[in-house]
Amino acid sequence: MGKFMQEFKEFAMKGNVMDMAVGVVIGGAFGKIVSSLVSDIIMPLIGAITGGLNFTDWKWVIREAVMDGETVVKPELCMTWGNFLQVVFDFIIIAFSIFLVIKGINKLKRQPESEPEAPAAPAGPTQEELLAEIRDLLKNK
Repeated sequence: MGKFMQEFKEFAMKGNVMDMAVGVVIGGAFGKIVSSLVSDIIMPLIGAITGGLNFTDWKWVIREAVMDGETVVKPELCMTWGNFLQVVFDFIIIAFSIFLVIKGINKLKRQPESEPEAPAAPAGPTQEELLAEIRDLLKNK
């Protein structure tokens, strides 16, 4: 049992696992922020522009509720497609936000630190210069 726990400890403490855990926690918090942005800021603005439409109220009633006075005998059966539309809208905004964050991070990673350029190696003689030197050496013999 001790070896198993040691292996688990080594696995859990690896950098990748810890980075992933931090990413999941931050991602969850980021998702809540973006969901609040959508539900508390963007959707009320869309509702104001569209005259107070609330997507979550849109539904297709398959079967009406069966009532006995004030008591519900059978609840209404419906497809709440407006809520589905709202969740899709949330997803698109969250995905776009994450795309922008990752794009920004990748842009920061791509910018290498400015390193001083090494001086260029001195240019050697050209082929013609070498041939002329050989010719002159042969003339002098």
